Amino acid sequence: MTIQHLAVAKLFDGEDWLHNVQLSIIDGHIADITAADAQAVLPLTLAPGFIDIQVNGGGGALFNTAPTLNTLRTMVRAHAGFGSTALLPTVITDSVAVMQQAADVIAQAIANNEPGVLGVHFEGPHLSLPKKGVHPEQHIRPLTEAELAIYRRTDLGVKLVTVAPEHVSTAQIRQLVELGVLVFLGHSNADAATVNAALKAGACGFTHLYNAMSPLTSREPGMVGAALASADAWCGIILDGHHVHPLAAKLALCAKPRGKLLLVTDAMSPVGTTDTEFAFFDGKVFRDGNKLTIETGQLAGSVLDMAGAVHYAVTELGVAQGEALRMASLYPAQCIGKAQQMGRIAPGYRADLVLLDEQGKVQQCWISGQPQL
Repeated sequence: MTIQHLAVAKLFDGEDWLHNVQLSIIDGHIADITAADAQAVLPLTLAPGFIDIQVNGGGGALFNTAPTLNTLRTMVRAHAGFGSTALLPTVITDSVAVMQQAADVIAQAIANNEPGVLGVHFEGPHLSLPKKGVHPEQHIRPLTEAELAIYRRTDLGVKLVTVAPEHVSTAQIRQLVELGVLVFLGHSNADAATVNAALKAGACGFTHLYNAMSPLTSREPGMVGAALASADAWCGIILDGHHVHPLAAKLALCAKPRGKLLLVTDAMSPVGTTDTEFAFFDGKVFRDGNKLTIETGQLAGSVLDMAGAVHYAVTELGVAQGEALRMASLYPAQCIGKAQQMGRIAPGYRADLVLLDEQGKVQQCWISGQPQL
């Protein structure tokens, strides 16, 4: 039996703030929270570890380019530096062979209990060409038995698939849901009626709200309007100052019920590095500060990290710190069906934790009680 103790000045348990407390951890799980002497605590904030459901790479590695265990470990290590304790490694639109290889690696990681890997997010390939973003056109295709064989697997942990509902039928969405897939909508030019039919069929969320989806207008609400109007659907949002205007972000915060807006990074390989460019299919992606673009200037994912997204929500959008932390941990946990294990600091929960200073910078994080930095 391994017993650890951690005393902090402030602790956010996922709902409430506690002050001058000691956390006890036994074998990677939280045992109890007790009062601590104010003179003996770290002058820092402890919060539930962040959960990122859309992360393409990090630490110089991109999952599509090298779908290996080493890539997963590199990504987890890089994002742990910014408070993420659980990821859905994301496969961008690619060939069936790459999807199969990625699935095999995810299955191996799940079987081995690799720290930080919860499952997989297939972002594509069943997308809309007009809203493909930087996804490679040559790999965008309809849903076939080849992909279904991958989505049918029961050894992948959490399975999330992003589709464009104008190219994936409601019957296919129902089939995916029956296979245990979380169906998100995105990279789509669908009208609101088509989006609402997909939601009725079992789709439960939207990938990077506002980006690569039909916009809200007065006579055609589009995917953006349907996403904002849905009380039940989850919406991931990229708060890096480039993907979403702050006023649009504030509108989403006003429109969506509490708990339905999630922070995601859509992070690419440079996160945690000083890399200024990297290969991406047949071209290159270039970094300028905290912005990634291809040669045409089109956005290509991000170098956002979850601590940065939380900080942006608080400082630029006026979100209360506790709510921003929930957007990074509790709400993603609820979205992917893990809210009984993570997203909170409470007895019985996994000791997935992040320690923050007054500026919101990560000082340490733990996955199942194991320090990562």
